[in-house]
Amino acid sequence: MKVVKVYNNNVVSVLNEQKQELIVTGRGIGFQKKRGDELEEEKIDKVFSLKDRAVSEKFKSLLYEVPMEYMEVTEEIISYAKEKLAKDLNDSIYISLTDHINFALERFQNGITISHGLLWELRRLYKEEFAIGMEALRIIKDRLGIELPEDEAGFITTHIINAELNEGMPNISNITKVVHDLLNIVRYHFKMEYDEDSLTFFRFVTHLKFFAQRLLSGTSLNSKDDFLLQIVKENHSEAYDCTLKIGEFLKAQYHYELTKEEQLYLTIHIERVVNRK
Repeated sequence: MKVVKVYNNNVVSVLNEQKQELIVTGRGIGFQKKRGDELEEEKIDKVFSLKDRAVSEKFKSLLYEVPMEYMEVTEEIISYAKEKLAKDLNDSIYISLTDHINFALERFQNGITISHGLLWELRRLYKEEFAIGMEALRIIKDRLGIELPEDEAGFITTHIINAELNEGMPNISNITKVVHDLLNIVRYHFKMEYDEDSLTFFRFVTHLKFFAQRLLSGTSLNSKDDFLLQIVKENHSEAYDCTLKIGEFLKAQYHYELTKEEQLYLTIHIERVVNRK
């Protein structure tokens, strides 16, 4: 590997044999190195390979601002998240989460804490991601000796969801709010409590998340065939009544009209979650 640029004693960018630029870290890895020098691969601790060039450039700019140990902690959290979720995350998380953790640690050390307004909802609606957020706090405590408050698990969770859905941060908050509101409409309509550990609840929440994404992006499911909806209305009239109530709420709050197909799927999911089928 040949050195392209030395950022500091512990961070350099290199070209590999495929002429791909990588960012590598390691104690003293850049000491007395200059462009074109060969890099001792045994000194490398971490390798960052970011496909998106714009993201890669922004990540490089962070190298001047963020202590290496913070970067390493963030990379460990992201690797853990990818393993637990069994999926790739958008490269942008290397920017957003690194920057957030750096800022969160600075704030905490200055005695400044920020509450996460949707902490309860995130814990309930994004259980797997929130568990990763809590594990992130443990990693930070173990590696850096700093115990951040639980609210920071909420912020980390939001960054993970953002990287999963490839949505902007404000949109994640909006999606979470829509899902929370719709769950409450069903709960109050049927005067029930959810079995939040059930598969039907998980499926319902997943459906609502994607529905909320469509609502907020201005897209919708549409079908001219309402024969199946008519059958579902007749067989599950109470669930359909609840769907109509949701439709009234969405029209009032978001000026959004539920399509026949969306009514169909909502009614089916409501019937399942209410009767735990």
